[in-house]
Amino acid sequence: MLGWIKKTLIGIVVAFFASTILVVVAYKVMPVPVTPLMVIRSIENISEGHSPLWHHSWVSLKDMSPDMPVAVMASEDQRFLMHHGFDFNAIQQAVKRNAEAGKKKYGASTISQQTAKNVFLWPGRSWLRKGLEMYFTVLIEFVWGKERIMEVYLNSIEMGPGIYGVSAVAEYHFGGKAPSELTARQCALIAATLPNPRKFSSKDPSSYMLKRQRFIAKQMKHVKWNP
Repeated sequence: MLGWIKKTLIGIVVAFFASTILVVVAYKVMPVPVTPLMVIRSIENISEGHSPLWHHSWVSLKDMSPDMPVAVMASEDQRFLMHHGFDFNAIQQAVKRNAEAGKKKYGASTISQQTAKNVFLWPGRSWLRKGLEMYFTVLIEFVWGKERIMEVYLNSIEMGPGIYGVSAVAEYHFGGKAPSELTARQCALIAATLPNPRKFSSKDPSSYMLKRQRFIAKQMKHVKWNP
């Protein structure tokens, strides 16, 4: 009995690693068609009586505005090209700020971590999900590299209710523009919404969003995208 349980557990572990590595290798060259978050949001919309449809289409990095990766780096992860998936300086700063801030919590997730979470996992704060996020982060850093991580990130991240990726947000929030036509200021505005794209809108930005847009635009002058 114990031998059967041991073999079963070993089989599950081997299957997990084999399947996850296979998917990561496949996504190195294949577009990511759907993410768990898209499905989760769709189910939530159905339960609330809304349309389950989402807007998402894949576009290569070279067909996006060159300001788009610069904007998200300026907003989300200025050390993206320097770290290997985890920014330990940012983590230390977040721990210190959280100790002083009380209820408000500050994060230190890198673009690599956000990509791993968006493409392979579900929203949440459990230790299991965090552990899997670390595993997938290491895996995509090793297999994909920075340029592919950025391409997947910009195609998969939620950028508004039912809006996923640069192509969709350019079409539905910026008058049907192609992703390559987005200006630096528009890229900065999109990046400004990313902490909470269901609350903050790039289509109808509040004064707070416009303030963040200006701040990110200034930060973009100090960020270089040269993977």
